[in-house]
Amino acid sequence: MLVNPWIVAAPVLAAAGAGLTAYAARYPHAQLFGPVISRTNSPWKLAITFDDGPNPSMTPKFLELLARHNARATFFLIGRNARQCPELVRELAARGHVVGNHTQTHPNLLRTGPLRTGDELRRCQDSVGDALGAAPKFFRPPWGFRSPWLASAAGELNLRTVMWSLLPGDWRAPTDQWLIRRSAPIADRARHAARTGRRRSAGDVLCVHDGSHHRQNADRSHTFAALEYWLPRWRDLGLEFVTIEEAVRAPAL
Repeated sequence: MLVNPWIVAAPVLAAAGAGLTAYAARYPHAQLFGPVISRTNSPWKLAITFDDGPNPSMTPKFLELLARHNARATFFLIGRNARQCPELVRELAARGHVVGNHTQTHPNLLRTGPLRTGDELRRCQDSVGDALGAAPKFFRPPWGFRSPWLASAAGELNLRTVMWSLLPGDWRAPTDQWLIRRSAPIADRARHAARTGRRRSAGDVLCVHDGSHHRQNADRSHTFAALEYWLPRWRDLGLEFVTIEEAVRAPAL
């Protein structure tokens, strides 16, 4: 009995296609659904990025912590949170941090169609732009999920998509020490480079959270404690804290 090879191959191809889609949608360095920024342009530049703010109970504390260490960062804001806290959005920019787009309501963009995806990005641009007088230049998709139509939606708004090289899972951290350990790879890579003399071509983009997409005034004390521990240690290892804009800027000639 002859079997049509396409009958056998179809499920395999479908599974392969699904696997490729999942990879392109979630893997932080994947470029299949459009270009992304997931590393800095120097092994000694560390871009600390925050998602899901602004958060009235925690964002001011992070601002003071960053100021103590002369560190600039990037904050990807949920538009509806920015609408509630425009003065906090302005404070972020006034302190030299970069403010980015994290959609208006934090949906899973892999499950939204092209129209809603574009609407989510535009409404967040408006929410942040109304507070600052200028729209963001950088965008991070919620949960890091991308779709085949996201690049077009972001491109229409001149947004560059930002992912990460380290996502330590601070939103589910049970203790300070757990998160401190999960953040150790940044220091490990810096120590390895210093010990071996090998220079990596790129540096880390750290993704943590100052807020929550579920509610305002979320507790991010574990994130605060981990950064309080690591910021001076990263500085002592020779790392420079940069915004995502500085992380990709071409060096001066």
